[in-house]
Amino acid sequence: MPSLKSYRVRISSVKSTQKITKAMQMVAASKLKRAQEAAERARPYARRMASVIANLAAGVSGQDAPRLLAGTGSDQVHLLVVATAERGLCGGFNAQIARLAREEIARLEATGRTVKVLTVGKKGRDILKRVHASRLVGHIDLSEVRTVDSSIAHRIGEEVRAMFDAGGFDVCTLIYSRFRSAIQQIPTAQQIVPAVAPAADAAAAPDLRGALYTYEPNESVILEALLPKYVDGQIFSAMLENQAGFFGAQMGAMDNATRNAGDLIKKLTLQMNRKRQAMITTELTEIIAGAESV
Repeated sequence: MPSLKSYRVRISSVKSTQKITKAMQMVAASKLKRAQEAAERARPYARRMASVIANLAAGVSGQDAPRLLAGTGSDQVHLLVVATAERGLCGGFNAQIARLAREEIARLEATGRTVKVLTVGKKGRDILKRVHASRLVGHIDLSEVRTVDSSIAHRIGEEVRAMFDAGGFDVCTLIYSRFRSAIQQIPTAQQIVPAVAPAADAAAAPDLRGALYTYEPNESVILEALLPKYVDGQIFSAMLENQAGFFGAQMGAMDNATRNAGDLIKKLTLQMNRKRQAMITTELTEIIAGAESV
């Protein structure tokens, strides 16, 4: 049986842990609000950019289409860009993204495709290298990054485009977690290369009342300039969704940890009191037995 001192030491340790988890919950809650606002502000830009790309893509085809839109003409080699968090203590947030990545790898390889993986975020790399180390072709370190901004998305986009121009893959899919609410994040796989131009009706094109667009110089040249920005915009939006999802998951995980610590403190306190009562009862019994023997 543990001694009273060991109970007191453990209760004190759990209380210290509870203070830490409560502080982390409050920090995550404050950061979540800003991250959620940033993700929501990025969505209208992404929709409008998709509308422009859809209208431009409708006017080009065949050899006139830029390579980022037309692709290589093959889908044999796939690159998965797996974006996770740099830190843990966020429940199953990173594990869910990694699980979707593993499912995509299994699905593609079952159809005879070659799969390469580029990781963004330390946790995703650590999870995937246990089983898929041979498929990892690179890692983008964001350990020194405190807030996601457009330069991060541009850095990832440049890495992807450099590999594409070098013939490293045919199709690139971004795997991240889409933010829905503080308690729900949805692992998502989104193709970014070749750029998927949404249908004009799905992209909410404006009503021109019969008027036609006139492009100068032409659709192909404009697409050449816009497609890299479009890819960067998709990555940036995904990273913002990821960041909001991470803080939401961390807030929930730390809230659960704080509650569990409180339950454990109550349980240990009850056990300690029972132990103390048992010791008092034993001492009284010994005193009474000694008095009776005299």
